[in-house]
Amino acid sequence: MPESADKNARATAHNAGQPQTRRRRDLRRPAGASPDARTGTMPAAATPNNSRTAPTRRSSWAEAAAVADAQVEAEGGAEVSAAAPVQASAPAVPAQPAAQPAAQPASQPEAQPATSRRGGVPAEPSAPPSNVSRQAAKLAAADAPVSDFITSPGSFVREQKPRPRGGFRGALFALTGGAINLGPGPRQREEDELGRRISRQLQGSYNTAVLSLKGGIGKTSTTVGVGLTLAEFRGDAPCAIDANPDSGDLVERALGEGIYQQSSPRTITDLLKNIDSVDSLTALARYMHHAGRLHLIAGEQDPEVSDSLTAEEYLRIRKLISGYYSVALTDCGTGVTHNAMSGILQSADNLVIAAGYAVSGAKRARSTLQWLASHGYEDLARNAIVVITDKDEVSSRVDKDAIEEHLSGICRQLIAVPHDRGVADGDLVTLDVLKPETRRAYKEIAAAIVDGYV
Repeated sequence: MPESADKNARATAHNAGQPQTRRRRDLRRPAGASPDARTGTMPAAATPNNSRTAPTRRSSWAEAAAVADAQVEAEGGAEVSAAAPVQASAPAVPAQPAAQPAAQPASQPEAQPATSRRGGVPAEPSAPPSNVSRQAAKLAAADAPVSDFITSPGSFVREQKPRPRGGFRGALFALTGGAINLGPGPRQREEDELGRRISRQLQGSYNTAVLSLKGGIGKTSTTVGVGLTLAEFRGDAPCAIDANPDSGDLVERALGEGIYQQSSPRTITDLLKNIDSVDSLTALARYMHHAGRLHLIAGEQDPEVSDSLTAEEYLRIRKLISGYYSVALTDCGTGVTHNAMSGILQSADNLVIAAGYAVSGAKRARSTLQWLASHGYEDLARNAIVVITDKDEVSSRVDKDAIEEHLSGICRQLIAVPHDRGVADGDLVTLDVLKPETRRAYKEIAAAIVDGYV
């Protein structure tokens, strides 16, 4: 068989410089296995070659990365540190001769050293993180600044301009169907600011006394107008108390005389008689009158008992009201010396002094403030709001500017209410029939009152 011998010789010469390998199925067969089922022969044992080393399987990059990730998780997120390449579960690789390195399959790259998570830079050897360092890392993470999306999500939404009301801006907005919105004008912004001041939330219950030394100069109409304005803008309903000893007409001015006569005319005297049984707002409502959201307690109409309200009785009423209303107005009538006045001033948080453009009205308003300052009510006098109502439309001979200057230096704020027949007639006062200038004046008064509470 010369040809077969020649083939064996050539194969031997070809394999002389290569490591001997075994077939994959032979590697899987344990020692002492039966002969090959296909050839019927036993596999030849590999002859050791001292000058050559059989190639061994190296760990792949994926295995090394998996080991590195496992170490990161085991150390609580710390960076992996290793002084030598990681080759877990891979057999040790003997050193290869420099002349003939073992061939490496393309599908199995060399194992890479463990790297940190900062772009593949090898991690420096370091000791495992201690509990102190872990705690410091947690504190640093807690103190880190919060994302802008969490702190100010509104910055991602374009702010919408308020809708203009009236005037050229409102007409342009209506004609374009809202496509062109120039926003509110200066006057509307002022009106909106007044509404914001009036509607502020209050912590507690507050009382404002409206008084004067002269009748017929707009004291009760101011109480009704301001009370209705507070009811319009505030979330909670205000309460107005008629403490006028001279048969006050607060409820008639708010409801109209005809409606008041048709209703059950419960008064402050009736409430005092049964005050011990009033333990809820529902029970209190039996003694109240309602002009929209403005709740009112009527004054006594019987002349024989109208002046019998004492300071102690008023304080009982005020204590009851404070449990259900955050804002109360008290119409005090004329004078500051009647029986209930000491209780009213004692419980008042601020004052509204009614005055007129007549010379006598201005002088009496100043006299009222001076009396308060000299009788222990300096703070009330200094923080008082003087309201000058042009009720009788005085002649041009009266210097209105001089009267305003005469009063403005002795009070916190002076507000003028223009002449309006809806106020001057002495009948029902409703905001719908008042002039815009009159309504704005009442809004300014209401805002100034709430300013004195906060």
